[in-house]
Amino acid sequence: MDKPAKMKVIVFQKEFFFAILLSLFTMPLWLHAQVQPTDNTYVDYIRSVRMYPNGVMLGYPILELHSNAQLLVSFDDLSDDVKNFTYSVVHCNANWEPSGLTENEYIDGFPEDRIDDFAFSGNTRTPYVHYYLAIPNRDMDFTRSGNYVLNVYEDEDEKTLVFTRRFMIVEPIMRILPRVVRTSQVSLSDTHQEVDFLVTHKGMDIRNPLMEVKACVLQNGRWDNAITGLIPQFVRPEEMSFDYQNKIVFEAGKEFRNLDLRSFRYPSGDVAAIQVYPDGIDITLGKDLKRLNQVYLEYNDLNGNYVIESTDMGDPQLEGDYAHVQFSLDSPTEYEGEDVYVLGALTEWQLKPEFKMTYNNRIHAYMGEALLKQGYYNYYYALVPQKGGPPEIQDTEGNWYETENDYTILVYYRPFGERYDHLVAATTFQAWR
Repeated sequence: MDKPAKMKVIVFQKEFFFAILLSLFTMPLWLHAQVQPTDNTYVDYIRSVRMYPNGVMLGYPILELHSNAQLLVSFDDLSDDVKNFTYSVVHCNANWEPSGLTENEYIDGFPEDRIDDFAFSGNTRTPYVHYYLAIPNRDMDFTRSGNYVLNVYEDEDEKTLVFTRRFMIVEPIMRILPRVVRTSQVSLSDTHQEVDFLVTHKGMDIRNPLMEVKACVLQNGRWDNAITGLIPQFVRPEEMSFDYQNKIVFEAGKEFRNLDLRSFRYPSGDVAAIQVYPDGIDITLGKDLKRLNQVYLEYNDLNGNYVIESTDMGDPQLEGDYAHVQFSLDSPTEYEGEDVYVLGALTEWQLKPEFKMTYNNRIHAYMGEALLKQGYYNYYYALVPQKGGPPEIQDTEGNWYETENDYTILVYYRPFGERYDHLVAATTFQAWR
């Protein structure tokens, strides 16, 4: 082999060696950056995961940057054994993909920490350990606005991801002016709601709004049907209009079904029977009817959310018990090609096997059972095509334009040359109130 060829081989070997060495050093960082962009619980023994601003139990997980506010995170471990749980956060772009920022660019403090606060349940037939955490805290604070995902791990020999939750940090340098209108599409005008909004940015020079600004709209805090990637429709000096025709449109639904499980001693009218055993509680609910042909009734609900409460005990977090709750939906016949699910924040707005119902020919109803903690719940019944597709509520619940819903608008801004999406405005408002 001649000398130039030998030199090429040596150079190649060195480059290959350094590439392998670099991959070994960066692999842990790459693995740590992986994110599950959903609100999901991955193990059966973790229950009642809640995340909300301190003092606002029904609030959405949005905080202002550099404020003194905190998000409270709590959950129950039904394995009744103290474990080492750790948590970390990942900064994401507007599409809920890792932003690429290093941890020290968006965290002031430790990139990972243990959850040290816990307490054992008391006076319950289902024993559990209750864990709680407040973020940001003195060990971990956030220095950038944007989307974040909280990852909670069971810290044994190998980390097991037990649940994930999305939250947002906003730097409010823009203002949102929203409204809900009837859609111009006649076939949807009585059953759907359209959201239009203006975004004002007084004193800010946005060079290319169509490339640098995007928005997202959520209904009742749901990400499964969120409308994302919205760009301004019209641009004026210091103002951007998101006034689309028939684009930011949601099924209106009806007010959610309410389920009051705050007392197992003095059950609400929703409960048909309670059976108490030494090691558990079974609750049978009354048979629900389909609401497609029922007139619209306005009443207070939680817009699909739930709260952990108990009127039997003083501390619902530690003394609230669990029960196997049986749902039933009246249906003269079985749906062909569609499955029925219970849907709401209690299911993390996902189609979970535990909340899938089966048809009972003997009583002409769909039936399902789920383990729930004492509290006050909202839910829908949804149809899901077996061939695939989003859940639908038209046949089981119906849709009514006047229904009161929560809408959340998020506005992201990435100036030219910036490396991440700033969350520059966020607002939640109620349609018709």
